[in-house]
Amino acid sequence: MLRIAVPNKGSLSETAAQMLHEAGYTGRRDPRDLVVSDPRNDVEFFYLRPRDIATYVGSGALDVGITGRDLLLDSGSPAREIASLDFGDSTFRFAGPAGRFAELSDLEGLRVATSYPGLVEAFLARHSVTVTLVTLDGAVESAVQLGVADAVADVVSTGTTLRKAGLEIFGPVILESTAVLISSENENTGIHTLLRRLQGVLVARQYVLMDYDIPLGKLDAACLLAPGIESPTVSSLHDPDWVAVRVMVPRYDSNHIMDALYELGARAILISAIHNARL
Repeated sequence: MLRIAVPNKGSLSETAAQMLHEAGYTGRRDPRDLVVSDPRNDVEFFYLRPRDIATYVGSGALDVGITGRDLLLDSGSPAREIASLDFGDSTFRFAGPAGRFAELSDLEGLRVATSYPGLVEAFLARHSVTVTLVTLDGAVESAVQLGVADAVADVVSTGTTLRKAGLEIFGPVILESTAVLISSENENTGIHTLLRRLQGVLVARQYVLMDYDIPLGKLDAACLLAPGIESPTVSSLHDPDWVAVRVMVPRYDSNHIMDALYELGARAILISAIHNARL
């Protein structure tokens, strides 16, 4: 039985649970449940703190888990990333009092507050910068104002929170993080099934099916506009001068493709959602 670690709370929890549901797995119905068995799919889910998941998976106690890339790297766990899951994106940057810092080397010998000491320490070591790390459990932007640190290393989205604290971003990006699927060294064929299913969910979110009719003489031009994953499916119509085409197109670009196909002469252009896929 495949043993899967799932975030029990936080920004990753809801989306991870939804992905697993769309992939055909039966998750928990009661948020207080910590362990849920899904015998039909031969898996067992363990709902854990996101920060602990890499440790459990890296130790081999669990086979696979969903967590943030930042949490994996910060943990020092031997667990390995096997796939990006394209949600929970975040960017880690340094910030300090406005006008004080210009580059990373300006931090030499100073105090840096962060909730990710392992991640930040490894980054600074690669750049040969030595600091004193002050480990805090969240809300690190207050550390400078309260005199606990000279600068901070934290997650940045718009930078509004940092600016309100009188801080500005400087130096290189520490990490671009996202949710990832991680595994231990355990050999379990269920991991490959899980990975294919999750990748199918990602494809379904990124693509739609497009159907349209096109004059036969314009088919090649239409296929250049929408080539699909491998090649469009083309079917004959009762009128020998027309064909029906079905193709997968990127969801974000579907309206532009529809416009271009219509200008080319395509008609009866329809979009259908994809609920899951195997490519």
